Amino acid sequence: MLKNVSNVSKDPALIADEDLPASDGDENPDRGNWTNKTEYLLSMIGFAIGLGNIWRFPYVAYKNGGGAFLIPYFLMLVLCGIPLFFLENAIGQFCSQGPINMWRAAPILQGVGFAMVVVNVLVSIYYNVIVAYSLYYLFASFQSPLPWSSCSSWADSNCSDKPKVYCNVSGDLVANWTQLNNTCPPSNMIPASVQSPSEQYWDHVALQRSSGLDETGPVVWHLALCLLLSSMLVAAALIRGIKSSGKVVYFTATFPYLVIFILLIRGVTLEGAKRGIEFYIGSQSNLTKLTEGQVWKDAATQTFYSLSIAWGGVVTLASYSNFHNNMFLDSVVVTLINHGTSVFAGFAIFSVLGHMAHIYEKPVREVVKEGFGLAFIAYPAALAKLPISPLWSILFFSMLFLIGLDTQFTVLEVITTCLTDAYPKILKPRRAFLTIATSAVIFLLGLPCVTRAGIYWVTLIDQFTTSWVLLVLALMEIIGFCYVYGGNRLIEDIEMMIGKKTFGFWLWWRACWFFISPCIIVGILIWSLLTFVPPSYGAVQFPAWGLTLGWCMVAFVLLWIPIFAVYKLIRAEGSIWERLKSLSSPSEEWHPYLDINRGERYSQIKESNKEM
Repeated sequence: MLKNVSNVSKDPALIADEDLPASDGDENPDRGNWTNKTEYLLSMIGFAIGLGNIWRFPYVAYKNGGGAFLIPYFLMLVLCGIPLFFLENAIGQFCSQGPINMWRAAPILQGVGFAMVVVNVLVSIYYNVIVAYSLYYLFASFQSPLPWSSCSSWADSNCSDKPKVYCNVSGDLVANWTQLNNTCPPSNMIPASVQSPSEQYWDHVALQRSSGLDETGPVVWHLALCLLLSSMLVAAALIRGIKSSGKVVYFTATFPYLVIFILLIRGVTLEGAKRGIEFYIGSQSNLTKLTEGQVWKDAATQTFYSLSIAWGGVVTLASYSNFHNNMFLDSVVVTLINHGTSVFAGFAIFSVLGHMAHIYEKPVREVVKEGFGLAFIAYPAALAKLPISPLWSILFFSMLFLIGLDTQFTVLEVITTCLTDAYPKILKPRRAFLTIATSAVIFLLGLPCVTRAGIYWVTLIDQFTTSWVLLVLALMEIIGFCYVYGGNRLIEDIEMMIGKKTFGFWLWWRACWFFISPCIIVGILIWSLLTFVPPSYGAVQFPAWGLTLGWCMVAFVLLWIPIFAVYKLIRAEGSIWERLKSLSSPSEEWHPYLDINRGERYSQIKESNKEM
C-alpha cells in the first residue's frame, strides 16, 4: 500500500489530514462543509455503527462458529464492504450532491436514488420507534429495584424467574416442584412453560402487546411521548444541518464506546463470564463451520447491513466533505472501526450473558437471543441480577439510545439534503423549518408503530425494507457507476480528488467493483430469495394482508427505478437508441460542484456540450 501513495508532495489528498478552520471558511459556502475532519469522521462512524452491531453480530458470530466466524466476516469486509463504502464515499464527495442528484452521472437510473430516499423514509419511521423503546427503558432504569427484576402486579401466572416443573405423582400433576427437589424422580418431572419477568415486562408493560397485527389497539402513550421526545431531539440536532449535528456527535458517537468498555470491565469480573466468552469467541469456536455456505452468506450479509451500504447515508455525509479530502483512507478507517466495534461489543454482551447462565444453571445457548430479545429481554434480565443494577441498566440503555440516535441523524439528513438539493432556492433559506417539518411527519407516521400492535409493524417494515431490497439498490449502484457511467471515468474522477494512483492500486478496486462485489451481492440476493421465510414476531405469524402489505412496500421502493427510466425515455428526443444512449451518458450537470475543482477535463466537457 505504501508504494501506491508515492509522490505525496504532489497529492491533493494531503488536505485530508488537516482540520479545516472552525470559522465560516467553508470551501463550498453554497452547500456548506464539515467544520473539521473530526466531525465528519465521527458522523460517518455514528451512522455506520448501528444497533445491528450491538444486538445482532454477537448472536450471528456465536451461531456460526464463534471465533471462526471472524475469518469470513473480515474477508467479506475486504472483498465487499470497503470497496462499496469507498465507491459511495467517492461519488458523494465528487459531485457534492445527495443520492438523487448523484445519478446525473447516469440519468436513466435516477430512480435508484429516489428509491434510496423512500427506503430512508421507511427506515426513519421504525428506527425512531426503536430509539423511543430505548428512551422508555432508560427512564424506567431510574428505579431500584429495576421494575423487570421480579414478577409484579402486571405479571400473570406464567411469570417466574426460576424454572418450574410439575411432578407426575400417580398420574396427577403436582405443582410447586423445582429441579432442585430430589424427591421427584427425574423421569416424572414435566417442565412448565414460564416467562421471565423481563419478558413479561417487555410484553405487558413496555409494549402492552396485542395478540397480533389484526388487533391494533390504542396508542401506548408512554411510548408515544418517548417517540415525540426522540423526534424533538433529532430535529434539534439537525436544525442547522451538519453544522449543528457535527457538534452533537462529539458526544453521541464517543460515549457509547465508553459505556461498552465499562460494561466489558464489569462483565469479565462476574462469575460465569468465562463461559459466555468461550461460547462467543473462545474454546467453543468451531472451525468446521467454515465449510458451510450459510456461514459465508451470514458474514457477507452482516458486513453489508452493518455498514449501511445503499441507504444513501454515506453519499450524503460525503457530499459535505472538501473536494480533495482523502476519502479512500476515511473509508478504510470507518469500516475497520465498524467491524472492530461489533467484535468489541460482543465481549461485553456475552460476558454478562455467561453470568446469567451461571445464575440460572443453564447452558449459555439457552439465554442467548438476538434483536429485540437481546436488547430488551435477555440483557436487561442479566443486568437486574448485578449489584447496583440501575446504574448498569442506565448505562446500557443510554448506549442503545445514542447509537440509534446517531443513525437517525443521518437517515433524516438524507431526506432533507435531497429535498434541499432539489429545490435549493426555496428550501436552503428555510433549512430549520424543513428539518422540523420532516421530523414532525416522521413522528406522525410512527404513531401506528406505538400502538399495541406496534412491534408487529416495526418488524414488518424492518424485514421487508432493509433486507434484500438494499441488495438490489447496491447492485444497481455498481451497474450504474461501473458499467453505465464507466469504470475509467469513475477512476479519473477519484484521481481528481486524491491524486494519481498506480495501476496496481486500481487493479484491485476494478476487480472488486466489476466482479467480486457484484458476484457476492448476486449470490446473497439469490440465496435470500430462495430461502425466504415469511417474517414473524416470535411465535406470532403475520396475516396474509400484512405480508401483502410488506410486498407492497418492496414494490413501492423498487418501482421508482423503471418509472423514472420510462419517464426519462419518453421525455428524451430522437430514436429509441439515441434516447437510451443519451440517458446513459452523464448530463451537463454532472461535474464537481465548484468551478475551481472542475479542471480542464470538465471544462472541455462543458464546452463540447455547449457546441452540441
